[in-house]
This record gives sequence, structure tokens and C-alpha cells, in this order.
Amino acid sequence: MTSVTILVDVQNIYYTSREAYQRNFDYNAFWRQVTAGRTVVKAIAYAIDRGDEKQRQFQNILRAIGFEVKLKPFIQRADGSAKGDWDVGITLDAVEYGQQSDVLVLASGDGDFGLLADKLITKYHIEVEVYGVAILTAQTLIKAASRFIAIDEELLLGAD
Repeated sequence: MTSVTILVDVQNIYYTSREAYQRNFDYNAFWRQVTAGRTVVKAIAYAIDRGDEKQRQFQNILRAIGFEVKLKPFIQRADGSAKGDWDVGITLDAVEYGQQSDVLVLASGDGDFGLLADKLITKYHIEVEVYGVAILTAQTLIKAASRFIAIDEELLLGAD
């Protein structure tokens, strides 16, 4: 059976799904699709912790599905800008757990991960499947991936 590591950039998927479709990503449908016929090595959802109750409930849903949830505090800078990305953490886990897997699934549209996908494919011979909102996913990431799967109706929750 094919082994898979699943890494989800929660903020990226949330904002791109909302911007493109005004709908939320369906993590249950995604899980069913990416795990079908596969053994899960590791599944991690990377999120920013703002400390509110609705967010805690969402994180518990992710855990119930099968994800480990990694949280980083939301940082509001004095100039009003915000910081809170998981690029380095996702990259480190991709290299570590990807080497234990046949396939690495990355849910993100962030072009910075193009280099990561390319390295995993060329150096470690790992298949990299990228899930992202097509019109908001960087072309560098789409081109670097072994396979790009567009987030569409099948992976979205019903209208709000």
C-alpha cells in the first residue's frame, strides 16, 4: 500500500478558498480523497492560534479527522502588520516525514513551496501532490509538483 504524509497550510487554504469561492474547505472530503488506498505516515495541519473558542472547536475537528494540529501564536506588530506563517515548519516536516512516505500531499498555494517540492522529487524521489485553489496557487508550485489537484466544488463545504 502507498504511504502518504499530509501537510496542510490552514491559513493559506482558508483564505484562498474564501477569496475564490466564498466557501470553506471541506477537510473531511479532503481526508477521504488523499487517504483512499493509502497508509498515513503523518498528517499535520499548521494553524495560527488567536485563542478564540470557534478556532479551538475547528482545531478539535481537525484532530478528530486524524490531523496533528501545530499552532503558532498570532503576532501583531507595532506597525499594524501581522506575522504568522508556517513555511519553515512545514518545510522541515516535509523533509523529515516525506522521506518516510511514497507521496507527500501539500495543501497550499504558496509559491515558496515550489523549491521544496522540486527538492523532494529530485533528491528524495518522493511524489508531491499539491492541492490548491487554481487561480490563487503560484505557477512555480504547480509546475514543481508531481501532480496538482485544484480545490473545487468537491472539496468545499456548502454555501454559508
